[in-house]
Order: sequence, then structure tokens, then C-alpha cells
Amino acid sequence: MRILVVKLSSLGDVVQTLPVLHDIHAHFPQAKIDWVVEEAFAELVRRAPSVDRVIPVAQRRWRRAPLARSTRGERGVAQAQLRQEAYDAVIDFQGLVKSAVIARQARLASGGFTATYGNRSELCGYEWPVRYLLQRKVAMPLRIHAVARARLLAAKALGYAPPEDAPVYPWTLDTPASPPQVLLAHGTTRADNEWPAADWIALGQELVRHGFEVVLPQASDGEEAFARGVAASIGPGATVLPRMRLPALLEVMRGCSGLIGVDSGVAHMGVALDLPVVEIFSQPRAWRAGPVGRPHQCSVGGDGAPGAAEVIAAWKGSWEARPVADVA
Repeated sequence: MRILVVKLSSLGDVVQTLPVLHDIHAHFPQAKIDWVVEEAFAELVRRAPSVDRVIPVAQRRWRRAPLARSTRGERGVAQAQLRQEAYDAVIDFQGLVKSAVIARQARLASGGFTATYGNRSELCGYEWPVRYLLQRKVAMPLRIHAVARARLLAAKALGYAPPEDAPVYPWTLDTPASPPQVLLAHGTTRADNEWPAADWIALGQELVRHGFEVVLPQASDGEEAFARGVAASIGPGATVLPRMRLPALLEVMRGCSGLIGVDSGVAHMGVALDLPVVEIFSQPRAWRAGPVGRPHQCSVGGDGAPGAAEVIAAWKGSWEARPVADVA
């Protein structure tokens, strides 16, 4: 059996779709799985050993120059890769017109089919025309966690029982640094996800007092300025990481002992690595995107941003509940 996963973006959504790889192979051990994804996330998906082939696309970049020769050439390469194999199932986990169009371009084996979500779920992206662009429309609950939604789509599309166990991700941890490092994932593309600098400083100072080192990533000039200001106020024990691509950041995170962060793709990467995690929510959507199924991963906040004291208390609980193998 050969299966094509279509999940293009964003970072957090791609990470939260990774557990379908384990689910599919648990029921079809010999299955070959390819994945279509935005170029920015292609190397992360390649870090999943259960993916046979990654097909990068650049729809975000192509939209800026749709008629350029380079755009036409890159589109042609991607389309050729979609036709290279014959798929028994092509599953669109994005549920948008742009992803459904890509799914339609894939070559199907005899008896093969395309599938996607049959309806909208609360706080999940969905565009109704996909019902008519792809062959099988899988009904979804109106309220469901993002990870469970992807796992349920795979199960119903491929004909196995919907999984009830905790999600399994394909990434693994490395030997943790000593002293233990906690990554503070402060960066977000949404202003309503931001957490105040004063709270980051109070949190970082508390972590340092308890023997942790604090590391702060940054991916833009604004994030770098924010991180440096926070690190300076925390004092010794806080380090701002150099700007790096996502695969390099993943390698850094593999040596960390925990993560505290706002609702973001980087925080979801920490969940996928099975680190002790506290995810900070400023809006009531933790039920849809927060960590699930592990006692050492939790979310705080909801109707409003939590204070530093609440996050510190949650971190102590996550750290105490961490698996023995993660002890530094």
C-alpha cells in the first residue's frame, strides 16, 4: 500500500499531524507513506523515519510571482513528483481548496481514492468546496482536538478503528544537557498569543534559582530584541540562541530537558519530542491544540493569559511527572 499525506502548513499543524504515521504503520506495517508539505517544513518531515518521500511545494512563495519562469518550473517539478508513484490513498489533512487541488494532481492506483474532512470542526481550518473536489468525505465531530481530528481522518479513510491511545510522534530525544536546559518558546506570529516580558523574566529567574539553564530561541529581529531583553533581566543562566532553521532548532531541543512556551509551532515541537512541557494559552483553545495524553505535558490559561506564578506551579508539576528516562 502506498499513501500520500497532504498537509502543507503551518508548523504546528504539520507537527500535530505526525502521529498519523505511527497509526498507519501500526495497521499497515508495509505501507509506504509520502508527504506533501510547504518547503519551510520539508526538512522537519524528513526527520520522520517512517516517511518514504517528501514532496516540497512553495505555494506561499509561488503566489508572489505566479507567472514567473522559476515558479512554473518548480510547479512542474512538484507535479511530476506527484505523478511519480501510484497511490492507493491520498488523504488531504488540510481541508482547504489549495490542498485539495494538490491531492487531485496525485496519480491513483487502480482502486485508489482521495479523502478529506467532510465538514468543519470548531477552530479548525476548513473550506466547504473540498467536499466536491475529493472523492471521500469523512464526517468529523464538531468539537475535537486537532491531533485527534487528523488521527480520526486517517482511521476512517483507511478503514481501521479510531485510535484511543496517546499519540506517538516519530522524533526522539538525545542525552540531555547538564545542567538541564529549559527552552522558553516566546515567539509567536499572533499578537494575541504573546506573554508579557515581565512574566518571562519572573519565570526564567525562578528556573535559574532551581538549577536550570534557560535558552531563548529567536527567528526575527523583533524576537531577538525581545529575547535579549528578557535574558539580560534574568541574568546569568539565560542564553539567547543564534538564529537558526527549524531542523537545527529541533536538534537543540533534542538535548533540552523541558519547554515552556506560548501556543506555537515550536511548543508543539516540544510536545512531539515528549519533553516536559507547559503551554501557555491566552485564549480558550487549549482543548483544541494543547498537549494531551501525558502527565508531564499540560496547558495553562485560557480565557486570559496566566500569571507567572501559575506557569511556575504548572512547570513544577510537569517536571515532577516526567518519565524516569528523562531525568538529567
